[in-house]
Amino acid sequence: MDSPLFTTPSFDRRAWPMGGRLDYWTAPDGWPVRRYQLGEGTRGRMLVLGGRGDMIEKYLEVIHHWAERGWAVTTFDWRGQGGSGRLTDDPMTGHIGDFADWIADLKALAADWRAEGSGPYVMVAHSMGGHLLLRALAEGMPSPDAAVTVAPMLDVHSAPLPRWFAVALARAMLCLGRGERQAWTQKEGSERQRRMRQRRLTHDPDRYADELWWRDHSRDIALGPPSWTWVSQALESTRALAERDALARIAVPLLILATRGDQLVSTPAIRRVAARIPGARLHIYGREAAHEILRELDPVRLDALARIDAFLDEVAA
Repeated sequence: MDSPLFTTPSFDRRAWPMGGRLDYWTAPDGWPVRRYQLGEGTRGRMLVLGGRGDMIEKYLEVIHHWAERGWAVTTFDWRGQGGSGRLTDDPMTGHIGDFADWIADLKALAADWRAEGSGPYVMVAHSMGGHLLLRALAEGMPSPDAAVTVAPMLDVHSAPLPRWFAVALARAMLCLGRGERQAWTQKEGSERQRRMRQRRLTHDPDRYADELWWRDHSRDIALGPPSWTWVSQALESTRALAERDALARIAVPLLILATRGDQLVSTPAIRRVAARIPGARLHIYGREAAHEILRELDPVRLDALARIDAFLDEVAA
């Protein structure tokens, strides 16, 4: 891994940056989606898409970084998570009836986002957000001038279960009427359990602690495991995207960052999909990076930011 091209001053990850705007965007069906905007936009406009279970607060540090570089950054909480309400009676269950609902939200929000200012327009997406971005592009959403996906969910990491068994299990749970129930438990009652979850996400215990701090101080944004319907949708949507010829028609300049140490999404699937998108650039970190590359220890995080910034400077001038 190359040395970071820059360093960043200390940033208070447990406070909102000065000058930002937190509000709600209204989806075409009337659903309120929590949105955050920061930056003047002398460089252009950036839309940041989070992953499953994420909330805006987790990415304030990188949002601030890009705003400081001149981007007018917009991000949001997906319907059903963060501050955008819930879709079941259990506020800790991450549920969606159909990933197509998120695609519809993204297309509509992106259209409004484009209309709010001038370009260049770029999109940066993490994990589930990366999958939804590529699916939306494959389904005809107007392309930005450049796109970056970080640890995109192009298939789930189902190990130790084989994928076929995970699919069969999810379908069985839906047939038993358990679609809205949590697919697994998320135990964080002990230090050992917290460390196990942390290591799947990031090697940085301090940034992991920031997530817990925000959850504890804003319980309405906290979210636990996904529902069985979400699991079924994730398996089906990633399979369908991987089989689509439309991948070869995605023309946006694309940078993909991934890691061999990912325990949540499939890195081999990322390799396969990247090979089918013309001109896509792929960089894969080693075991020094877990799933949340942009919330990793600084040697990884700063390297990733440097790669993203250099890519955007090259292709989205």
